[in-house]
Amino acid sequence: MSERILIVDDDYHLLSAFRRQLGERFDITPAQNGNDAVIAVREALENRMPFAVVLCDMRMPGIDGVQTLEQIRDLSPDTVRLMLTGNADQQTAIDSINRGHIFRFYTKPYPLDQLGDGLQAAIEQHRLIVAERELLEKTVTGSIKMLTDLMSLNDPVSYGIATRLREWIELLQKNFNMPRRWQLEVAASLVAIGTVALPPDLVAKKRQHGVLNDVEESILERTPEIARDLLANIPRLSKVAEIVFLQDRGYDGSGFPADGPKGDAIPLDARILKILKDLAIATNGGALTNEALDSLRTHERQYDPVLLGRVRTCMKALISGQATAVVELPLAALRSRHVVLSDLKLTNGHVIIPAHTELSQSQIVRLQNLRKIFSFIEPVKVAESSLKNAEAEKTPNDNR
Repeated sequence: MSERILIVDDDYHLLSAFRRQLGERFDITPAQNGNDAVIAVREALENRMPFAVVLCDMRMPGIDGVQTLEQIRDLSPDTVRLMLTGNADQQTAIDSINRGHIFRFYTKPYPLDQLGDGLQAAIEQHRLIVAERELLEKTVTGSIKMLTDLMSLNDPVSYGIATRLREWIELLQKNFNMPRRWQLEVAASLVAIGTVALPPDLVAKKRQHGVLNDVEESILERTPEIARDLLANIPRLSKVAEIVFLQDRGYDGSGFPADGPKGDAIPLDARILKILKDLAIATNGGALTNEALDSLRTHERQYDPVLLGRVRTCMKALISGQATAVVELPLAALRSRHVVLSDLKLTNGHVIIPAHTELSQSQIVRLQNLRKIFSFIEPVKVAESSLKNAEAEKTPNDNR
């Protein structure tokens, strides 16, 4: 199907002329005012048939052309915008460019054949924008996957916490009808990426609740800053980097960074992540319990009180219904997306992957390699509910 073009003008006869002379060349949809145009764009997005181009008159009843293009830009940033006006004053041109971010500016009367060439150029621009965005999204997605895979291999404990955080975020979004917060989901996945720059002995000492000296405390405290600097190098992850940077910032102004925002000035996603991360740490790798949930009260001033109440309500419902059917599997039968409910240990007691971790394909490959050298404690407890998810992603390589 050819790219769709929305033409907005309060002159019915002009709209008819557009359709008559350009209709065979383009897929044209007319709108006689700005409000109708905005509604048409919104409906097109809902039907997953967005407009590639919008050509809008300046002077119309209701909202004018600049306001119309401004609203369309907010709704559909990829749609290329053109302005058509009979009043080509300098201020109109400036407003169109600065607020509507138009691609081209035309004055009436304008030969329709030449205008058709302009519409074709706008379509080519739209194709370029979409291709560039898709390439960028694939690059970002691939970068995130690479980082999470590295974390799953380098620090399985942190990866297990990240997996749990993503599950809880999904639950919150469902229970409170929250729109999908992809930046929060990515931040949760990479919340501990900064630990890759820390000495492993220091990370282990912290987790074993060892006594830390001032230098060690300072190094650990600045881990979110390391994470932010790593993520800042990836396109479109600037907000994710900020969320991760503020993961330890308390609502009361406590925590790192000392000069950071407090209260509602802290981004909403960072406030949510702070509560969920502390809750995950309170479980100490075990099941979610009322005791872990109640432990947040010890420092409740560090949390947004409204969000804390919502999280508590949601998590209490999860605790009451979290009885999980368990199956026991040999290590060789484990697959990507299986959720292990017991630690994966060598026979010498060394933990390779902690309990309550959803296995990644990278971890499966690592386990297969380790099995050739070391002996594991078997069988492994796995959540029965995760078996179907793993089967859906099964590939021929899984049958090794």
